[in-house]
Amino acid sequence: MVMQEKKPGESIDSVLRKFKRKMKSEGILQELKKREYYEKPSEEKKRLAKAAKRRTVQQQRSEEL
Repeated sequence: MVMQEKKPGESIDSVLRKFKRKMKSEGILQELKKREYYEKPSEEKKRLAKAAKRRTVQQQRSEEL
């Protein structure tokens, strides 16, 4: 669980920014979005394969430059 203590004299905006940064680094929001609906194992494999293909294409394009 992510916790962010507010120090005396610290603005709520800075505390909120730190909290959001911690949430992003721990991947909590990404996990929530992933669990929003059930994904069949076959669909998950397809999604991961598509992402891997996209990564390799982008890597090849960057190497060409």
